Amino acid sequence: MVVVNVGPRGGDSLVEMLYRLPYGRASLLFMLLGGIGFSLLSRRARSGESPIPVGSILWRALVLFVGGLLLQAVDHGVSVILVTYAVLFTAALPLTRAPAQALLVLAGLSASLGPILWLAVQEGTDKAFDRDPLSATDSPGELLAGTFVTGPYPVAVWVAPFLLGMWLGRQDLTRRFLSTRLILWGAVSAIGARTISLTLIAYMGEPTSHLVWQRLISSVAHSQMPLWLVEGTGAAIFVLGLCLKIADRGTQGSLDPLVKLGQLAFTAYVGHLLILAVAVRPGPADVPEGLVASILIIVLLTAFSLIWRRLVSRGPLEMLLRPPRVRRSGQ
Repeated sequence: MVVVNVGPRGGDSLVEMLYRLPYGRASLLFMLLGGIGFSLLSRRARSGESPIPVGSILWRALVLFVGGLLLQAVDHGVSVILVTYAVLFTAALPLTRAPAQALLVLAGLSASLGPILWLAVQEGTDKAFDRDPLSATDSPGELLAGTFVTGPYPVAVWVAPFLLGMWLGRQDLTRRFLSTRLILWGAVSAIGARTISLTLIAYMGEPTSHLVWQRLISSVAHSQMPLWLVEGTGAAIFVLGLCLKIADRGTQGSLDPLVKLGQLAFTAYVGHLLILAVAVRPGPADVPEGLVASILIIVLLTAFSLIWRRLVSRGPLEMLLRPPRVRRSGQ
């Protein structure tokens, strides 16, 4: 994610292509992990040990929604994904106790029908999508349309990896067999979808904006098309399985920096965008400069996470995700 957001994204050399390999995939991994996180947050409610934490999740969604709009106003040059996160956390509440198979079916339907809806609306509006990031100055109608269809992360399409993540979050992720299957399924999905797309393009020709429905065969990053969605989500599943393998075989001390950074994920996300705005933009000019900037940002965020977690149990922005306690009158 950091490499993608730092950039640069242009160039056709092998090094430049490898550098931007996470583009269109890191954000889907982010969304997959969001679904897993939702299932982990609601696991006690699913088992009947406690009621569904509606208030807690709605508060979290509100913080992400408002924070996403405010963060978008900063000059970092990145489309902030937090508003889509907020909407999906809210929309997932009715599915908290839905059967696991139902989540898989809904994920498949949304991956198939979401891109078609996206194309249909684009065609119906005379291809008027500007796909600009959402802004706090947008009207309610613009916010609604941008969040669900016309923005850079339309809920109509991005709900698919979130639902798949909800299903994964219900599995026993500590099982070695599961991590192996995730690696295999992810690789097959990613390579298979890409191969199908390239084969169809070779037979039918490169999709163009003038042949809107032909774009369904595209796997271009952030095209919102089903083959890109399957490829990118497959890559995300592969990375998840690989990380579970590393966690299973690595020692606690060697993984501690990554664990601490993960515990401050919200803070790190906001922090890397602020660093971009203050210290990196308008650069980087080339891949070496982008790679150096990315490494420095990751090292800085990791060091901050290690130091902070030794002093405080929760990250500075993670504290905001917990709803404020309201005292009853008379207490």
